[in-house]
Amino acid sequence: MLQAINLTKSYGAFTALDNLNLSVQAGNIFCLLGANGAGKSTTINLFLNFIEPTEGQATIDTLDVSQHPKKTKQLLSYIPENLRLYPNLTGLENLEFFCRLGGKRHANDQLEELLIQSGLQTDFIHQRVSNYSKGMRQKVGIALARARQAKVLLLDEPTSGLDPKASNEFSELLLDMKEKGVTTLMATHDLFRAKDTGTHIGIMKEGVLVEQFATEEVSFQDLEQLYLKHMHN
Repeated sequence: MLQAINLTKSYGAFTALDNLNLSVQAGNIFCLLGANGAGKSTTINLFLNFIEPTEGQATIDTLDVSQHPKKTKQLLSYIPENLRLYPNLTGLENLEFFCRLGGKRHANDQLEELLIQSGLQTDFIHQRVSNYSKGMRQKVGIALARARQAKVLLLDEPTSGLDPKASNEFSELLLDMKEKGVTTLMATHDLFRAKDTGTHIGIMKEGVLVEQFATEEVSFQDLEQLYLKHMHN
């Protein structure tokens, strides 16, 4: 569902992403771990077609995102670290607006149901987003992915700054999406969340994918050791 083929991004002499080869099967959750500047966000941005690759290609459902920007964007939903919503609109109004923007119309009761399914407390649905915590805003993002029937979720540090309860709720939503066949690529610093939620993990360092494995192959202790080994070398 997601594939990077010799994907490279350079800015002058600086290589932000170096010859990445990555394949994520439908329904899997692939977590990219690494320090700041490791190339995680660059990878996400290349799949989003926010930036052009210097070499190689990023494909979604076998379509090259550079050549099919509109079609590939219709397949995905993106949740950045800080999801931008309109603070003066309610959660429901934001959801309706972004659905309409993407060419999908839903009845209000359907949208309310999507927000509830995504874990938003009922009494916040009609409150302005300026009253929302970060965790609540992320739930609106998940509701939007559901409304758009996204096949792919691209997530950039979605749990940073969330308290453990909100982070756990977010993970449960991801697992629920996985059950529905949604494919997820998530950049994160959270080793525990990656081990708990991911089906696969990649460790990035200085633009290179230095390790990748199925989550079940490693214990949390092994993962921590591997991660620290690469960070300190």
